[in-house]
Amino acid sequence: MARMHSRKKGKSGSTKPSKKPSHSWVRYKTKEVELLVVKLAKEGKTSSQIGLHLRDTYGIPDVKLITKKKISKILDSRNLSPKIPENLKSLVKKAITVRKHLEKNSKDLVSKRGLQLTESKIRRLVKYYKKNNRLPADWKYDPKTVKLMLE
Repeated sequence: MARMHSRKKGKSGSTKPSKKPSHSWVRYKTKEVELLVVKLAKEGKTSSQIGLHLRDTYGIPDVKLITKKKISKILDSRNLSPKIPENLKSLVKKAITVRKHLEKNSKDLVSKRGLQLTESKIRRLVKYYKKNNRLPADWKYDPKTVKLMLE
């Protein structure tokens, strides 16, 4: 896979095995896992945090193997999905921290370039989410007012 912001090809990432094994040590049923996902979402955890918590605490290696649905789809069906998708939210937080850093260190050109790259990723994600109706059509990324949206 080619890198997004460089001319290098890079190494390919790891992938899950293509054959889906049925794990004998998992003793949870579909409804139990869905209820656990809903309970953790109501506690304020994001979908990635839910997956990590289920893996580490309950020994559930993959929610999709058991429920045949992704965590985000389970949250969507229960109307618990966040207004702003998780990956967009984390990119916006990163841009906010880099902007705060640049206020103190205005000559840090490496950080300026990082901010440009991060904000271009944000714009591409916003375009994608608008096209797939995950964000409203009038949603706009504005660095000055986006802090208020995240809270």
